[in-house]
Formats: sequence, structure tokens, C-alpha cells
Amino acid sequence: MPTVRVGDLSDGDFLLDVREDDEWQAGHADGALHIPMSEFVARYGELTEAAPQDGRINVICRSGGRSAQVTMYLGQQGLDAVNVAGGMEAWAATGRPVVTADGAPGTVA
Repeated sequence: MPTVRVGDLSDGDFLLDVREDDEWQAGHADGALHIPMSEFVARYGELTEAAPQDGRINVICRSGGRSAQVTMYLGQQGLDAVNVAGGMEAWAATGRPVVTADGAPGTVA
């Protein structure tokens, strides 16, 4: 499983958040694309439109399980995708900002 640590991500890296709506609303990484895993196949086109054509897709969930599944799926589609180790829990633990839709401080749910 291709994996990246939160500390190895740069501010401009493309981030795909596959958590459910309630988790996203509680708090997320600013600038991430949100497509819940439960809707992923139906909304796959949104990813192909938003993702960099020749760049890596960093997939994140709460702790790494769901994002690992999506990472495997994307790899099977021939895309360069990696799982963010530890997910949003690791993101928050390293001091990276977690925000709500209006930019206020959020939490990892």
C-alpha cells in the first residue's frame, strides 16, 4: 500500500477526503476535495475533474482504513494515489489546521 506521512505533505498537495458528511462538517483540511467513500464510485468523475492530471492523489479519512481502500481502487484505475498514514487524527495531532466550511476551527470526528 503506497503511504505518505502527514509530515511529508506540502501545503499545495492534492488531498482527497473520503470521510462521511458529518465527519467532514465537524472539521477537515482546508482545500481538500470531499467525496465520501459511500458515494465514491458514483462521484468518481468529480475526482477526475479536480485532481491534477500528472500529480499524486493523497487520500485521507479519519484513521486510514477507508482511505486505504480508496487508494487501492485508484491504483487499480492507473492513478498515482497514496494513503495518508493515520488520517485526520494524525493530521490534527501534528498541528495541521482543521477547519469547518466557514473557516472556523474544527475538530476530527
